[in-house]
Parts: sequence; structure tokens; C-alpha cells
Amino acid sequence: MLIDWFTVFAQIVNFLILIYLLKRFLYRPVLNAIENREKRIAAQLENAAKQKKEAQEEKDRFELLNQDLAQKKQNLLQEARSTAEAERQRLIDEAREEYARLREDLRQSLNTEGENLGRELKLRTQREVFDIARKALSDLADATLESQIVDVFLQRLSALSQEEKGRLRSAFQKAGALSVHSAFDLSAAQREAVTQAVRTLLGADTQVQFRISPEEVGGIEFFAGGYKISWTIAEYLDHLETRIRSLTTVRPVPKTADHDH
Repeated sequence: MLIDWFTVFAQIVNFLILIYLLKRFLYRPVLNAIENREKRIAAQLENAAKQKKEAQEEKDRFELLNQDLAQKKQNLLQEARSTAEAERQRLIDEAREEYARLREDLRQSLNTEGENLGRELKLRTQREVFDIARKALSDLADATLESQIVDVFLQRLSALSQEEKGRLRSAFQKAGALSVHSAFDLSAAQREAVTQAVRTLLGADTQVQFRISPEEVGGIEFFAGGYKISWTIAEYLDHLETRIRSLTTVRPVPKTADHDH
């Protein structure tokens, strides 16, 4: 029998190719699928065990919470009883103290009524005097006084400390606008002088709005956001009023011992 070696060799090659293809496209995917399934099953078993453990831990924690809740309930009941008794005693003590305080207030009110009337009369007299002073200064405010006010205000701006300048710049950056209020209408030269002083502090492109505040006796106020610089005659009057009020304040009558029974 004559053997066709070419056919045999071709069949061997075909068989090897078949083995390779089966291993590559069938056997390996099947093994991978089996391995993946085994991993999923193992993960599910592990997850189930973990959940069982967590459930047991949750059960134990719940039992401990119940025990703790029962103990707290007893403690709260006992505390409520103690608090109620303490509150009852406190209310009794407060009632006694309130009664004693009302008696003392009544006695002090009777003792100081005349002094209070005299003090009120003094305060009203002071207010009238200062109102007259403000009116007089308002009537006497001429161009010379106004020029002096502007000069003093400019001096105050130039004398600002570095810390004050920093606060002013910070307030201006937040607000983005500033204004100058005066009790009188500033002349063009005065406005220019104030504008130049402000630009020296905040920058050459700073815009200044000028407004008239007739309610002021005399002076200038500079606003940049929440920051204010001012020089007004009213400030001096307020300071003087405060000093006089402190000098004329009637000192309280010292409390005397109550020997009533």
C-alpha cells in the first residue's frame, strides 16, 4: 500500500490547528467562565457570611441598646423626681427673693423720687443749652468758618496713620464708592482740594461724590463703605455734653440694712 505522506502531513497540521483553535476559542473561555463563576459563588458566600455576622452584631447591639435604654429610663425618672423637688424649692426661694426685692425697690423709689426729678430737670436744662449752642453755631457759620473746617478736615486726612489708611483702602475696595457729606455747599476749589487729598490716599482715578447734609451744624464727613472719617462741630458739643453729664450724674444711694421683721 502506497502512503501519501503529503496527505498525512496535511492531516497532522490540520489536527494541530484544530487543537490550537479549540484551546484558544473554546477550552480557555470555558475555563475562564468556570473560574469566574467560582469566584462569584465564593464572593456571594463570603458576602452572605459577612451579612450574617453583621446581623448578629446588630442584634447584639440592639440588645445592649435596650438594656441601656431601660437603665436610662430609670435614671431619668429618678432625675425627674429630683429636678421637680429642686424646682419647687427654687420657686419658693425666688418668690421670697422677689418679695424682698419688691420691698427694697419700693423703698428706694420713695427715697430717690425727689433726686430723680432733680436729675431729670438738670438733663433737660443741658439739652436745651446744647440745642441753643448748636443753633447759634449754625447761624454764625460764615464762609471763613467753612474754609477753616475744610482746612482742618484736609489736615486730618493727611495725618491718618498707616493702620487707618489700610482700613480706609479696604473699606473702599469692598464698597467701590465713596462720598463726602458737608453741612454747607463746598466751592469748586474746596471740592478740588478734597478730591486731590482723597486721590492721594486711594488712587488717581478715585471718584468722589459730594452731598450736602443740612442737619449738621458744621463739618465734613467722609464715607467709604462702613468706614467714616469726620470732623464736625457737633462732635465737640457731644463730647462736652457727655463730660458735663458725667459730672452731674447723681450717685446711687447706698443700700442700708433692713431691720424690719
